[in-house]
Amino acid sequence: MTNSSIYMKLSPNYSFLQEAKQAPPNLYYDYIIIGGGTSGCALAATLSQNATVLVLERGGSPYGNPKIRNLDSFFANILDNSPLSPSQSFISEDGVFNTRARVLGGGTAVNAGFYSRASAGEVKSSGWDERLVKESYEWVEKKVVFKPPMLQWQSAVRDGLLEAGVLPNNGFSYEHLYGTKFGGTIFDHQDHRHTAADLLEYANPKNIVVLLHATVEKIEFRLPDGESKPIASGVIFRDEVGVRHNAYRRDSKSEIILSAGAIGSPQLLMLSGIGPEAHLKAHGIPVILEQPMVGQGMADNPMNALPIPSPRPVETSLAQVVGITTFGSYIEEASGSNIIRSWFYRLPEQSSNDSTAPKGKEKTLKAMHTMMKATARDGIILEKVKGPISTGHLKLRTTNPEDNPYVTFNYFKEPEDLQRCVEGMRTIIKVINSKAFSKFRFPHIPVQLLIDMVVNSPLNLRPRHVGASISLEQFCIDTVMTIWHYHGGCHVGRVVDPDYKVIGVDGLRIIDGSTFNHSPGTNPQATVMMLGRYMGEKILGER
Repeated sequence: MTNSSIYMKLSPNYSFLQEAKQAPPNLYYDYIIIGGGTSGCALAATLSQNATVLVLERGGSPYGNPKIRNLDSFFANILDNSPLSPSQSFISEDGVFNTRARVLGGGTAVNAGFYSRASAGEVKSSGWDERLVKESYEWVEKKVVFKPPMLQWQSAVRDGLLEAGVLPNNGFSYEHLYGTKFGGTIFDHQDHRHTAADLLEYANPKNIVVLLHATVEKIEFRLPDGESKPIASGVIFRDEVGVRHNAYRRDSKSEIILSAGAIGSPQLLMLSGIGPEAHLKAHGIPVILEQPMVGQGMADNPMNALPIPSPRPVETSLAQVVGITTFGSYIEEASGSNIIRSWFYRLPEQSSNDSTAPKGKEKTLKAMHTMMKATARDGIILEKVKGPISTGHLKLRTTNPEDNPYVTFNYFKEPEDLQRCVEGMRTIIKVINSKAFSKFRFPHIPVQLLIDMVVNSPLNLRPRHVGASISLEQFCIDTVMTIWHYHGGCHVGRVVDPDYKVIGVDGLRIIDGSTFNHSPGTNPQATVMMLGRYMGEKILGER
């Protein structure tokens, strides 16, 4: 029996999961959710308890796909660029490789699985009901979150962080606490992934339909006589063979909810005529509402890392241990040959830029590259900048919703972000040099050589500068990568109100990471799933 057939037997038997091409030309529902992702699945499952729900997901099902299911296929999954793959790659205008999910379950079907809640301060500043937040996290955790085992590599990184001064030791916790801890994961003890799509097990199957390969082209609006606000009335979507369908709000209490993520939600608002007027007109889009803040404030937490060849075998693992520092950097790790080889899969056989390679080290770098390719003994320690403070913007490339828009994140535009990266890298170096971590590094390979190797690796499309190997500031700027925690573009107070209703129109909300000013906690998926459940409960309470 194949992995795929075994997984199909373990998959939920969702009677409400259908291909969009099976849908009738016109549909009517209480709630139309655009995007069956990290927040959308939790939201849909909750709303279906007391209302009819239609979920329009542009991707396919995560079930039956061993690349999604298995931990050791993490990078094979996220680097799959085939037309129907779960991830859609893009390159930001900053020259950093990135990806966005296109699959039921959203980012939870392609991410590294780490689960950790937002801080108490973030919950309070968001104006959320703390009791309902706690209940919503617990609702998610009962279905898709697990306590990971602490194996040798993870333990060494944990002890190295403590030795480096990232104190105290908080043990296992879902909470956001200064110090070092190991958190939850959406991979179970068989290293099988559980996604936000599993939260649909909570749904009332009589009240919900999930259409796959349903690409929303735009939201439709009407302006009744005597009304000053446009009203969102329905959506136009096309199925995988290109046939258009219409979905409409059933009555005045009904709503359309955008949960298409930090790229998809601002993009679809613009395609529907809500955004900067001049930009919309340049693309021939009729303006429904001039809203210059749509697509503004896009942010992506910068990530920088060092790979570490090990003299002994290491387990395959994704992020489990995290150091939450007081200076605004989060230290995480991963290990195992498939993961590390994939992370540095563009490693050159030799230096391709003599101006950035220290003279006399080309042969050593090549030897290290050969070793990293040949051995199953390596890991990576990375740092992610909290926040961040630096922001950019999103603009339409075309009017095709399947095309990636232009996205600029402006990594390290603000000096405080760069200082946080430098302090994070200094902490990583302390961990690598710690006594606790010594058994997992070759004593004859200095940290400087690891730095040189990263500088000489085409991890992104950004230029390399001569000082990148000797200046941690330049190293951060030149070798920045993404940890896929981008957010913003539809901020609360700018594009949506505190109830996530789009300002200036009726019948439309946005509930996803595009509304965040900062990435919550160390890793956002816990809070994005929580928000779907939380707002579902709030909306039902209003009915």
